[in-house]
Amino acid sequence: MKNQNVNQKYNEYVEARLPKTKAWPSLFNSFWVGGVICLLGQGINDLLLYLFPYMAMQSAWAWTLIILIFLASLLTALGVYDKIGKFAGGGSIVPITGFSNSISSPAIEFKHEGVIYGTCVKMFTIAGPVIVVGVVASVAVGIIYYIIGLF
Repeated sequence: MKNQNVNQKYNEYVEARLPKTKAWPSLFNSFWVGGVICLLGQGINDLLLYLFPYMAMQSAWAWTLIILIFLASLLTALGVYDKIGKFAGGGSIVPITGFSNSISSPAIEFKHEGVIYGTCVKMFTIAGPVIVVGVVASVAVGIIYYIIGLF
């Protein structure tokens, strides 16, 4: 009974200290910032296809991703992407730029601990599970496609 009372008091304390968010403005900001990031990606893709008319569509997609990842890493290093993330929430996290930010941010933050124990370890703390899940999921989907192709 005493443990339950302590838990209840702790939950009340946490609830009182949590910052109150306004759901609709947060959702709106997330929506339009995520849309602007996607619009920027589409603009880069269209510009690449316009400037290099003989570029294959898949090459333009790859270069668009490379440019977006670079821009997000650069904005992270300059401290701008964190402000965008604080303002936009999930709208800045969901696109590939959010993944770039989640890798470069710890790498920048822990660089004083050295290349191996600081930058590399912290960078792959976030990226590691995502990469593992991506590889496992792609292998599973490949096996399913292979089995379907046999029939």
